[in-house]
Amino acid sequence: MQNLVIAATDSTPEVSFDFAACRFALRGESWPENAAAFYRPLLSALEQWQPLQPRALDVNIALRYFNSSSTKMLFSLFALFDQLAQNGQQVTLNWFYDAEDDVSEEFGHELALDFTALQVRLQAELTL
Repeated sequence: MQNLVIAATDSTPEVSFDFAACRFALRGESWPENAAAFYRPLLSALEQWQPLQPRALDVNIALRYFNSSSTKMLFSLFALFDQLAQNGQQVTLNWFYDAEDDVSEEFGHELALDFTALQVRLQAELTL
């Protein structure tokens, strides 16, 4: 499957989905005018992807800011990763957050509670 790479804009994150290496990343800010339109290709690609062999997946999320409509789409994305994990794939979700941002840290804790098949690792950084 062809990798999915999208450059960041002021309102959308950088996307790097490397299917062969089983590495998925979002970095930047997410407040697009139409979050569903931005995230739909990511969700579709992940829905269509079939890992060739059992292999650990790394999901790295480092969002400085994301709005409520992005939150809904992120939950859809994480649900797909959780489904892969429920089907026997090892999935590690690395949630990077600003050490001074309590809201983002709490969101990471919520992810661990909501998506129990994922190995959620919270990683505080001084700046994102």
